[in-house]
Amino acid sequence: MDIYLRRKIVNVFNLSVSALTTLLGLFFLFWLLWVLFDRGMAALGWDLFTLDMPGPGSDSGGLRNAIVGSLLLTVVGVLIGAPIGVLTGTYLAEFGRYAWISPVVRFINDILLSAPSIVIGVFVYEIMVVGMGHFSGWAGGVALAIIVIPVVVRTTEDMMRLVPDTLREAAAALGAPRWRVVTDVVLKASISGIMTGILLAVARIAGETAPLLFTALNNQFYTLNMNQPMGNLPVTIFNFAMGPYDNWHDLAWAGSLLITLVVLFLNISTRVFLRAKK
Repeated sequence: MDIYLRRKIVNVFNLSVSALTTLLGLFFLFWLLWVLFDRGMAALGWDLFTLDMPGPGSDSGGLRNAIVGSLLLTVVGVLIGAPIGVLTGTYLAEFGRYAWISPVVRFINDILLSAPSIVIGVFVYEIMVVGMGHFSGWAGGVALAIIVIPVVVRTTEDMMRLVPDTLREAAAALGAPRWRVVTDVVLKASISGIMTGILLAVARIAGETAPLLFTALNNQFYTLNMNQPMGNLPVTIFNFAMGPYDNWHDLAWAGSLLITLVVLFLNISTRVFLRAKK
């Protein structure tokens, strides 16, 4: 067989297999989304946002306390994790680029980036929940912050490294000190990428269940006290999906759809934000 013909056959075969596997993946993705929207939309309504979680056998109820709890936990996680991640990424990209400790930090960050979230939950359980003697929203926020940090560190370092060294040199030639070069030149030039990393980190923690099971646990009642166990959507969905009541199942579908829409909105916002900054 002619070598050109053989390469053409192999190329067509590989392209066909790649296209089929892509279509297969898209089929299951759209199937999942179709079922999620079909089951979740039926339970969406004002009661979902205005009523608290129902008790066993109740025909009414919503997810107000779980939604508010998830918002609080996410905000606490981002407020703790994002500054640490940005500062660490800034150090790795600017001040400690050739320091001996930088490879160690990057290695640990890569481990955290791929670590199972349940391991992080058990770790925070040991250092906070056991020490405090009870579950709390603060412990849940810390667990989410640990998940946020490696995402922001990696994104911040990569974005700051994309800034040309000529910009740094030009600012230094004008007499600007090193910290002014970093804050007024490098950070401003890479702010869109850093914000993208923070948004991706929020999307990453929006549906985390395992770490919250060991830290914030859950709460059937509405509360803003972070020192108490706090209701949240992922754990509530898990509990309701395992429950025996149809009303719980409907609320679990609605909560799943809500998280999916939030993550979808964050991903679309990230792309729009990046495109607007180009």
